[in-house]
Amino acid sequence: MTTLYFSPSTASLVVHWLLIELGLPHELRRLDFDKREHKSAEYLQLNPAGVVPTLVIDGQPITEAAAIVLHLADAHPGAGLAPAPGTLARARYYQWMFFMANTLQPAYRAWFYPTEPAGAENVDAAKEEARQRIEWAWSQVDAHLAANGPYLLGAKISAADFMMTMLMRWSRNMPKPAHTWPALGAHAATMKSRPAFKELYAREGLSDWT
Repeated sequence: MTTLYFSPSTASLVVHWLLIELGLPHELRRLDFDKREHKSAEYLQLNPAGVVPTLVIDGQPITEAAAIVLHLADAHPGAGLAPAPGTLARARYYQWMFFMANTLQPAYRAWFYPTEPAGAENVDAAKEEARQRIEWAWSQVDAHLAANGPYLLGAKISAADFMMTMLMRWSRNMPKPAHTWPALGAHAATMKSRPAFKELYAREGLSDWT
């Protein structure tokens, strides 16, 4: 039995997407953030950080979106979403997954929650710094795709491309959305054309960035 605790448009989106992409039977448990269900005592037993996603497989919870993505790709090798362990391609795969988790996600956190890094009196400065870091990061990825694409690992799609697409979506209302870079825009269009992406949007009730 596999259960995903999620909230639409959050970091759980990539996990939900992969469950659909891989054709894995699962149950959805939607958490109402307005009611702070993600901070309930019951949920905190599964995920002490009180965030989404949490994927429960046979009673065992797994947290952190990037970790879940890596696990799903490895657990279902027939889908071909992760290079073989020990190969140089695997190292590059890790590189991009950690770039998303360690470079882009913290910068987005500072953009969406600017009081956290510097206090309410420094919101404008915090957002400007976050914007610059996000745009720098996307410019690096765009250059990489232009030279080595169409996917992060070249000709073959990997789970890292799913993670990246989710993060591109997060920039959709920023001053310079990720898809406005040429190679990133082409990548986004390819990923959004996948049937699983369309099914994901239908299940989560999303309509923007289509």
